[in-house]
Amino acid sequence: MQKTRRRLAAALCALGLGLAVGQAFAQAYPSKPVKLVVPYPPGGPTDIVARVVAQRLQTQTGQAFVVENLPGAGGNTGAAAVARAAPDGYTLLVATTAHAINPSLFKNLSYQFGKDFAPITQLTAGPLVIVVNPALPVKTVGELINLAKAKPGELNFASSGNGQSTHLAGELFNATAGTKIRHVPYKGSAPALTDTMGGQTQLMFDTMLSAMPHVKGGKLRAIAVTSAQRSPAAPDLPTVAESLPGFEAIAWNGLLAPANTPREIVAKLSAELRTAMEQPEVRERFEAQGFAGAWTPPEAFAGFIHAEIDKWAKVVQVSGATIE
Repeated sequence: MQKTRRRLAAALCALGLGLAVGQAFAQAYPSKPVKLVVPYPPGGPTDIVARVVAQRLQTQTGQAFVVENLPGAGGNTGAAAVARAAPDGYTLLVATTAHAINPSLFKNLSYQFGKDFAPITQLTAGPLVIVVNPALPVKTVGELINLAKAKPGELNFASSGNGQSTHLAGELFNATAGTKIRHVPYKGSAPALTDTMGGQTQLMFDTMLSAMPHVKGGKLRAIAVTSAQRSPAAPDLPTVAESLPGFEAIAWNGLLAPANTPREIVAKLSAELRTAMEQPEVRERFEAQGFAGAWTPPEAFAGFIHAEIDKWAKVVQVSGATIE
């Protein structure tokens, strides 16, 4: 009996010591620059979100948060790099809807999105917007559908890459509307928008965050948003669902750490991000471009990710989307 008590006391002591070490580690974090990996080129919506968040976290913690762009393979290059990184909180992934889509599109991913990361929080959520080159003679979803059906396979839509929400939204549009608009993938939103403005592609399903400045500048024409309701950022724009009932496609960003990152570090990052997302300048920066801040606790974000993986798997199956 006495021996059992000694073992129990030793176990409790070890547990208490472990908790104390973990708490001390978290209190000291971050003690060096933290890298936010954006798996897309500079200038796109994910890059914009990351830089706003990094600047605010740096202000709050007094430590540098550095954005590193690692584009390639539809966001998989950067994600794989973070999955392999040390689980110490100093290398983080700015993930997107695409990372929930990719498991259904890529057969040989070198990481498992649902298992190889520790979710920290969702950052943003918002609709995509259909933008067209001003030379394209369409101003409504109905006119786009009619033109695409009159010229099957002749219109092209750009995307920020294979498997991105900007790709799957277009494929879902084709499947729902019965059109055959061809997909042209790019390595990021910025080059895709550039070619759409230049006329090499005719339209794009892009985030409002990156597309609307070009609409306001007259270089693109917006015809609809992909959310179920109209966006407060552009209330005069109709939804696609007003012409195609039931159509909806939402884009999001979130922050993840490598799996096995200490829970204390995840909790501290989540708390710092909650404070950051409550700042008026952060929320206004996103909302002005059609994104809403969307902080969620780590556990809730983990559940959201698994639901997104299931949701987009069904969309991939219905749309018949393939990686070219």
